[in-house]
Amino acid sequence: MIAKELIKKIFWLGHDGFRIEADKVIYIDPYQISPGKKADIILVTHEHFDHCSPEDIEHIRKPDTVIVTDKDSAKNLSGDVRVVKPGQSLSLDDIKIEAVAAYNVDKNFHPKNKGWLGFIIEMDGIRVYHAGDTDFIPEMSNIQTNIALLPVSGTYVMTAREAADAALSIKPEIAVPMHYGSIVGGDQDPVDFKAALEGKCEVVILEKSS
Repeated sequence: MIAKELIKKIFWLGHDGFRIEADKVIYIDPYQISPGKKADIILVTHEHFDHCSPEDIEHIRKPDTVIVTDKDSAKNLSGDVRVVKPGQSLSLDDIKIEAVAAYNVDKNFHPKNKGWLGFIIEMDGIRVYHAGDTDFIPEMSNIQTNIALLPVSGTYVMTAREAADAALSIKPEIAVPMHYGSIVGGDQDPVDFKAALEGKCEVVILEKSS
């Protein structure tokens, strides 16, 4: 599989939420979603209500669904919950999941000492990085990924310009903007992000899916 094939299997659910329909169905930060395909794996980046939503998780959870998250979110979730810290990884059949750091550097909404998460998901040799709620942090220079899902709204996370700088540091084949259109951020943010990377990195702005 190549990145351009996998991007067709990645569905943006609004805000920071995604569904990946590969060999397994993987959800990331499902929030205010419609009941849909049941999840094999659910990744939750941190405990804020628009990322850790037990109600939404119950819409898509099966008895054998594995939830991977941080220690704070785990307190609010039930089932097969695996707690990880930045720097840790685990394998679920043929899918490898790496937990990476996600935090603010010039604001206090997502403190580094919380140990909240971004994720790198590796399947069929392709790596997808979901940055979580974060600023442009030094750890991003060590991220190796084919596809990067990056927040662009500002306020709680990177601005579009900062996210473009992060993409230039990470050097993915494809960058996808997120964290806009709900709670904070508008339709101009992904447009600004794409414009800032024109000729430097392919940007795919996903339409919101159900």
